[in-house]
Amino acid sequence: MSRETSSAEIAERLLAGDRAALSRLISWAENAHPDFPAALATLWPRVGRAWRIGITGPPGSGKSTLTSELVALLRRGAATVGVLAIDPSSPFSGGALLGDRIRMDERTADEGVYIRSMASRESHGGLARAASDACDVMDAFGIDFILLETVGVGQAEYDVIGAADTVVVVLCPGAGDGIQAMKAGLLEVADILVVNKADLEGADLLELDLRDALRLRGIRAAPGDPAWEVPVVSASARDGVGLDVLLAGLEGHRRALEAGSNAERRRRKRALQVRRVVGERLDEELWGPGGFTERAESSLRKSATPYDVAEEILVHLRGVAGPRPAEDASPTERSPS
Repeated sequence: MSRETSSAEIAERLLAGDRAALSRLISWAENAHPDFPAALATLWPRVGRAWRIGITGPPGSGKSTLTSELVALLRRGAATVGVLAIDPSSPFSGGALLGDRIRMDERTADEGVYIRSMASRESHGGLARAASDACDVMDAFGIDFILLETVGVGQAEYDVIGAADTVVVVLCPGAGDGIQAMKAGLLEVADILVVNKADLEGADLLELDLRDALRLRGIRAAPGDPAWEVPVVSASARDGVGLDVLLAGLEGHRRALEAGSNAERRRRKRALQVRRVVGERLDEELWGPGGFTERAESSLRKSATPYDVAEEILVHLRGVAGPRPAEDASPTERSPS
């Protein structure tokens, strides 16, 4: 069976509602399978309808519990829900430890819910690419809401939430989260802030600190949407408290974006996705078999500095690539006749 036939077949199975095809294609995305781009091209007309919600925050803030309860709340409205849980990698196999999937076990029996764990694998850019691709596959499958739950706060988490339409940052009292939020730049990426475990001592103070910080910085949810002010939601996911307020915030943010700059915001995130894919491909071609590794090592043995070697390689690449196309040239004008 040819590669094109295989890609088309699995894409058609997914469009027909085959959950096994959904799982297979997400595995292809995660493993950078060479057949995945062709399959995604078949699915592309169906991509763009799901609302993607990123849920991030420090470890121990209760993200998994909040995600699980939010799934239940969305299901009451008859919406289908997909969950992409970014888990720590196994030190032995490199696979996801499946912690979030186990914690959401009560949701797995629901046919309207699809839960998938994805290993972090200590890979930042690749994780972001795979997460975006997995969301596209779930979107094409017809899922209404996609929740991306990250493993913690770090560069990988910032990459993953780049795939989300709405970013929920979950914090909890007693863990220095207020200071961490301000230092790590979480206030800048948050569309909604949630103070979880609101029954614990210090929750009121954390909520007040966050409100003050937002007011002082004048932070809005997204450039071009000045009408949206980042809300601070007090919740206790374990007890189901405050989740209705969170859901109202999610719906409000979606309405604000759809009435404003949502199309432009999504284009910017797609452009970043293109940049990541190009970066991955270039890295493989430049430093993989037949690439520049041996050439760099040879030049370094001649006492050249790393900057000299880098410039040598860049000069070579510029010569191979030729001059850049004019910015005002159309794709047709840039292509060879």
